[in-house]
Amino acid sequence: MAVVIEQEFFLSEVLGRRVFAKKKRIGRLTDLAIVETGKLPEVTQVVVSRPFGYPRLTVPWDRVVLISNQEIVLDVGDDAMEQFERAPQENLILLQDHILDKKILDLDDHEVEVVYDVKLAFQNDKLYAAEVDFSHYRALRRLGLRKLAKLLTNRNEQARVSWLYVQPLPEQLGSFAGNIKLKVPKAGLAEIHPVDLADILEELEGGQRVALFNALDAEQASDTLEEVEPRVQRELIRAIEKERAALLINEMSPAQAADILAILPRDQAGAILKLLDRDKSSKVEHIIGEHDEQILLYGSAEIIKLPPTTPVAEVLARYRELAAGKEVAMYVYITDGAGTLKGVVNIREMLAAEPGRTLGDIMTEHVISLPKDATLREAAMMFERYDFRALPIIDDSEQLLSAVSSRDVRSLKPRLA
Repeated sequence: MAVVIEQEFFLSEVLGRRVFAKKKRIGRLTDLAIVETGKLPEVTQVVVSRPFGYPRLTVPWDRVVLISNQEIVLDVGDDAMEQFERAPQENLILLQDHILDKKILDLDDHEVEVVYDVKLAFQNDKLYAAEVDFSHYRALRRLGLRKLAKLLTNRNEQARVSWLYVQPLPEQLGSFAGNIKLKVPKAGLAEIHPVDLADILEELEGGQRVALFNALDAEQASDTLEEVEPRVQRELIRAIEKERAALLINEMSPAQAADILAILPRDQAGAILKLLDRDKSSKVEHIIGEHDEQILLYGSAEIIKLPPTTPVAEVLARYRELAAGKEVAMYVYITDGAGTLKGVVNIREMLAAEPGRTLGDIMTEHVISLPKDATLREAAMMFERYDFRALPIIDDSEQLLSAVSSRDVRSLKPRLA
């Protein structure tokens, strides 16, 4: 079992480290070999250069017992050294030889940048290549200009690409001199749908799953966390720092946040709740404790509301802008100047509308809605009956207050029995 001092570090930080076979110094680390067997490639061997006259060693990862900021220790005795005196197999990818300083091209062959470093993640006794880094900070660090890197660049600036988006390299690599190619256009690196990411995460084993999840930015990670099944949610939340967990959960609606926190141990959920915004924390605690099952607590005001005179063509042209940050985006709710709910239109109806039509022309006027004092159980029954993806919540004068998604209600239904 390997002991790794840091759970995440960069390739450039370990290359050149002294390597010991038990207590005997034998050389320095010159490369790490990976195999692309899963969504994230796994480090399977370490390559060690030795003094002149001695052949280099290629040692399996399971012989690594320690990686610190000063040394790497292998569980290899003098009598076993000879069996590792070989070059890496041709089907292995060498991070130093095949990846560093290579150009990254997107799906359309547009140049993205140069790989200046590779971020490594350690999970469950395995080491994974999680991201390729093309930040100027890492470039200056590799040149030994650490002080200059701190002065001229922002080390927290995201200039990385998850290995999820890297196309497999050729099987016969040799000393690979080609470019690294991505699976997506340059403009679409951050646009992999959370549902697709959730499917990928659920297919991975634990270590790869956590390493990939940690490679996502906060917004992507939050959206993806909502989509994965409860077992995986629990595993991911337990595996990350509570501050990051709070950051991700703060991005969710109170109902979504309550759904995730309710599956955690009480002490862990309590620690995360203390880090949430005060208003969000209060609502989440109410939902978790079931002190108040009013559906209004689960509703979100982040919905699309437009007047009936709005042209359908305008909505479609601006849909990405209108839907940004909305909790319910599959429906457009039609309201008058006083905020009274007049109708609803779903995306499919807009796509099928004839040119020149307005929302008022195609809206459904008889809207199935929930009164603000409806209970969570009543909402669950309503979703079962009508199979809508969301329902609006109105007050006594039919003013639109918010909307609640079927996903939020159905995920909490087991606690209503």
